[in-house]
Amino acid sequence: MSKVISVSLSPNTQKDDISLAMKLLFYAKKGGTKKLERLFRNYFGFRNAFAFNSGRSSLIAILKSMDIKSGDEVILQAFTCNAVCNPIKYIGATPIFIDIDDSLNMSVDDLKNKITPKTKAVIIQHTFGLPAEIDKIKEICLKKEIYLIEDCAHSLGAMYKGEFCGFFGDASFFSFGRDKVISSVYGGMVTVNNDLLVDGVSKFQKELKSPSLFWTIQQLLHPILLNKIILPLYSFKIGRILMALFLNLKILSKAVTKEEGSGILPNYFPKKMPSSLAYLAINQLKKLEEYNGHRREIASFYNSLFSRGEIDKNSIYLKYPLLVDKPFEVIDKLRKHNIYINDGWSGSPILPPSTELNKVCYAIGSCPKAEEVSKKIILLPTHINISKKDAKRVFDCLENISQNK
Repeated sequence: MSKVISVSLSPNTQKDDISLAMKLLFYAKKGGTKKLERLFRNYFGFRNAFAFNSGRSSLIAILKSMDIKSGDEVILQAFTCNAVCNPIKYIGATPIFIDIDDSLNMSVDDLKNKITPKTKAVIIQHTFGLPAEIDKIKEICLKKEIYLIEDCAHSLGAMYKGEFCGFFGDASFFSFGRDKVISSVYGGMVTVNNDLLVDGVSKFQKELKSPSLFWTIQQLLHPILLNKIILPLYSFKIGRILMALFLNLKILSKAVTKEEGSGILPNYFPKKMPSSLAYLAINQLKKLEEYNGHRREIASFYNSLFSRGEIDKNSIYLKYPLLVDKPFEVIDKLRKHNIYINDGWSGSPILPPSTELNKVCYAIGSCPKAEEVSKKIILLPTHINISKKDAKRVFDCLENISQNK
């Protein structure tokens, strides 16, 4: 049986991460959150860093510090996750969606058309670690006197004009979710460049409660159960059954819950960052340069296989996007070869595809490019556990699918 190749099943986890998670299950080591914040500041040169239990909680902290409330509008791009829309709804504001361009990032032209007197902030997403047109968007925000927020969930370590992504907005947030650049299963960080917002984010963080011990244990179990039990059996039906069973019994947590598809945040957001999960993030952050270098290497290899040009060395290629006809048919055929690439980005301008678009304020037809892309995109893995041999296997399978249509 061939090796399981996946784009999203705990992709960053290595042996040292698993052993650390096992130790933290039995020894709740303190001090991790402050240590993570300090390491984050020092690694990137940020003036401040505030850790939370997720990117969602991080975004809420930023929006609260900006005093954004009911009746206000916050702009974000389509072709994004409901995890970005729902914090806006959580504070009572309205998400306004902007179409994308060929880079899969926010269209500057559509942004200009959709700013209104109610617009208080723009969230700029660097999709899959490819930086957006920051200068042009920042210029618009400055001219209109509205806040700029950088969504760096996909772009930890990516650079734009010699600076790390996260240095350009009034504030920025990062995610350490299970399939992000580094992973603590859940986790997030805020950095603030606008001094007027620092006290607001700091106060919000201090007033939050910690998530339950049960929730923290769920996250610590994730890298252990995925890598020790589920993935070794995933080639067989039993592995997929066990995955579903652990999720249904809430032994493991879901990346995005069903209620989030209806525009409702679960009650474990917003919360503080647990010390145990902070130590998982610290262990991964120490490997960031290795991880991102590997992603670029695999992306460059894909480019050579698909006869594309050189990669953008400022980008980190969290995942490798590819447009195909009938993506779900391709996904199903790859699954027969033990290649699992259905991570929710195919099928809807707001992922996962089960999201009720009206519940997150998205109007069908409002972002035609994003809707078109979502009907054609698949994402190929670039993470540290994917070798060039694995990437070649993915490419060969895609070639065979294309030739046998």
